[in-house]
Amino acid sequence: MSEPLGLIAGEGIFPLLVARGARAAGRSVVCCALGGFASDELRSEVDVCASVGLMRLGQWSRVLRRHGVRETIMVGRVPKQAMYAGGAIGRWLQFVPDLRTIRLYVGKIRRDKRDHAVLHAVADALAEDGLMLIDSTRFVKEHIASVGAMTRHPPTERQWSDARYGYHLCRLLSNEDVGQALALVDRDVIAVEAMEGTDAMIERAGALCRTRGWTFVKVGNAKNDPRFDVPVIGTQTLEKLAKAGCGAIALEAGRVLILDRPSVISQAERLGISVVGIEGPTGLVAAATGGV
Repeated sequence: MSEPLGLIAGEGIFPLLVARGARAAGRSVVCCALGGFASDELRSEVDVCASVGLMRLGQWSRVLRRHGVRETIMVGRVPKQAMYAGGAIGRWLQFVPDLRTIRLYVGKIRRDKRDHAVLHAVADALAEDGLMLIDSTRFVKEHIASVGAMTRHPPTERQWSDARYGYHLCRLLSNEDVGQALALVDRDVIAVEAMEGTDAMIERAGALCRTRGWTFVKVGNAKNDPRFDVPVIGTQTLEKLAKAGCGAIALEAGRVLILDRPSVISQAERLGISVVGIEGPTGLVAAATGGV
């Protein structure tokens, strides 16, 4: 076995996919499962699993270094609202910071509390302890969107036209940090993702557009840090898209992660939604004409 890989895990299937991919690549996995968030399934997918507090950075570091970890991946959701919800004393205690986290807050985070600033500060603090955060997609490359149609049924000509237009427009918007997704039909933009998030944008698109079969576009941001900022789409998003009347999904190839790609593609085919990967004018033309 190669040297162990660290995994700092929050909610969702992403940590499970990373654990499976890393072990398939010959890495043992030492997991810091964020208490109250990480899936119980992780215990059977990793070699070492320790429950740690969300605000206890020193605890993360001790667990990982004790098992000889140098490279680590941090993935999985941590809903902000959960930090403010009431509950049992044990759940509340996980949000009490340890000394390492307090020092990080006083030294860096209190001056800039934006998500990306906090994550970069955490990465720097782990690096000081000899723990390097690496690209979170390293062991899940097979789940990343590829060029061309990923479902058996391709988009209609109208949807291809919307995908071409929406891709370039979405890239412009995302690079200005507006959002990474939009919905459109007949080259008319129905909704753009902003602070409310993708799910709320999809619901708004469905409410505004009576025409079913509209196109959903999602891209990566040039400023994305692949260590902890990867655009994703999964089965829950697909269900919302189907309910809202979406007919085609266009994802930036090589940038958007499909959480459990086989399951998502199978589900899309059952729902009658086309899924394609796009990469720019050349890739779009080739895919639309069957050249990919």
